[in-house]
Amino acid sequence: MPIDAAKAIAAESRSAEISWDHKDVQLYHLGLGAGVPATDPDELRYTLESRLHVLPSFATVAGAGMGVVGGLSAPGIDIDLAAVLHGGQSVTLHRPIPVSGRATSTSRVAAVYDKGKAAVLVLRSEAADGDGPLWTSDAQIFVRGEGGFGGERGPSVGTGQPDRAPDRTVKRPVREDQALLYRLSGDWNPLHADPEFAKLAGFDRPILHGLCTYGMTLKAIVDTLLGGDVTRVRAYGTRFAGVVFPGETLRIRMWAGEGRVQAAVTAVERDDAPVLADTVVDHA
Repeated sequence: MPIDAAKAIAAESRSAEISWDHKDVQLYHLGLGAGVPATDPDELRYTLESRLHVLPSFATVAGAGMGVVGGLSAPGIDIDLAAVLHGGQSVTLHRPIPVSGRATSTSRVAAVYDKGKAAVLVLRSEAADGDGPLWTSDAQIFVRGEGGFGGERGPSVGTGQPDRAPDRTVKRPVREDQALLYRLSGDWNPLHADPEFAKLAGFDRPILHGLCTYGMTLKAIVDTLLGGDVTRVRAYGTRFAGVVFPGETLRIRMWAGEGRVQAAVTAVERDDAPVLADTVVDHA
């Protein structure tokens, strides 16, 4: 069997040294659509080095996202990458991410679940510097056709959404060139840039990175409900429910609770087709 769950989970963690500076952070923020209007003081916190703070979802690209790459090549994992889908993502912050830094990133396969027609790999990356832990990032990877091996089904992660009108709703445009800019942060998959490759994958044109939508949504929540204060974010998780095409508009519905914001994201131009679901931000 291409996936040996016991072997994958028992394998030693892989470690790598990563580093970043203000340019990496600014490029990531610009890839999420930050900087509009360019002179807005609230946007300058994402774009101007003298005022810069770091959106916590930057953890997914720090070190070019090597944790996921390492997990897919772990012992016991021998799969066709064409069968892989990024099903969900979560990040837990142990303290605010510095504007520049060096850290050791340790990655491993934390769990393998049997969903019947698919297997789900939980690829965990943990980053720490000289002052201690920085973040823990979990990517939930669906591998089509690799289920049915008799393993645990795993927890149900669905949170749904409150049965009431959202407290806030905002729209965020996705620029035509946004995927081209976002991929400079490390995800070079041609699915997001090459029309011919996108057609081979079943799309009529390139699609936006799911993690770009993930970052855009967190920025919208921070700016709308958390006073623009990124340090209030404690954890952020979502399930990828559909694709986004550059040039579309995201509709982000938000429900505020005690220490928690729930959100749902849809594509306006496609009759509010689901994009992100079961989206939760825990905050101070």
